[in-house]
Amino acid sequence: MSEALVLGGGGVAGIAWTTGVLAGLADAGRDVTGADLLVGTSAGATVAAQLGSGLPLEELYARQTDPARQSAEIMADWDMESFGAELAGVLADAADIPAMRRAVGKLALDAVTVPEPERRAVIESRLPSHEWPGRTLHVVAVEAGNGEPRVFDRTSGVGLVDAVAASCAVPGVWPPVTIDGLRYVDGGVRSLANADYAAGASRVLVIVPMGGAELFPSEAPLEATVAELRAHGTDVLVVEPDEASLTAMGTNPLDPTTRAPAAEAGRAQGRSLELPWR
Repeated sequence: MSEALVLGGGGVAGIAWTTGVLAGLADAGRDVTGADLLVGTSAGATVAAQLGSGLPLEELYARQTDPARQSAEIMADWDMESFGAELAGVLADAADIPAMRRAVGKLALDAVTVPEPERRAVIESRLPSHEWPGRTLHVVAVEAGNGEPRVFDRTSGVGLVDAVAASCAVPGVWPPVTIDGLRYVDGGVRSLANADYAAGASRVLVIVPMGGAELFPSEAPLEATVAELRAHGTDVLVVEPDEASLTAMGTNPLDPTTRAPAAEAGRAQGRSLELPWR
C-alpha cells in the first residue's frame, strides 16, 4: 500500500505552517513524512525537498521558529485582494485555461523583480540538501511562454534548487526561473496542490496552506481532483488551516515574520488531527 504526501503553495507562512502541521502529527504518533511519494507545489515544493533531505523533522521545525536557524528571505509586500484584481484584468481576454496561463506567464516575464540569482540564493538557503532524494519527489512548475505544466524529478536532468525555485516563482513577485533556456513560474498557476499527480497512491494526505480554493482557473482543481481520487478507491484527507492558523499566517504569506507563529499554530493543529488510516 503506497502513501503520497501532497503539499500545496502558501509562501513562507505556508512553509512554516506545513512544517508545523507535520511536526504536530508526529507529536501525536502520526508521522507521515516517510510517504512513498512527495508532490510539492511552490511552498510545498520547499517543504517536500526539505523532507527529502533526511534532516530530522524537529530540526526542520527549528529552522522555522529559531531566528538563528531561519533561512535568509526577501520581504515582499503581497496582498491577495490586490493580486486578485490584477489577475482579473490580465485574464479578462483569455479564451481558455492554456491562454490564461500564457497571460499569467507574460505578466511574470514583464514584471520588475529582484534579480534571478538573488532569488535563487534564497531557495539555496532554504534547502538543507541540494541533491534530489532517493525516493520519488515531484516538483511542479509552469513554463511561462506556453503555459504548460512541467513536473520535475530526479530523472529530469534539472538541479533540485532550480526545480524548487521554478515552482516558487510567484508571478509578478519573483522572477521566472531559467532552465535550459526556458522560463518557468510558480506551479500554483496550474493548481495550488496539483494533487492529481498523486494518482495511483492508495492513501493521499493533502496539506494546503491557502485552503482548497484555486487562485487560477484550473483543469485540476483540488475539490474535483479529490473526488476523482476517491472514485478510484484512494483514501484522501485534505488539511486546511484552522482559524488560529489563519490568524497566525496573517494577510501576507510572503512576510518572513510570520514563520514562527505560523509554525507554532500549525503544530498545535497537527496534534489535534485524526488520520482515518492511522
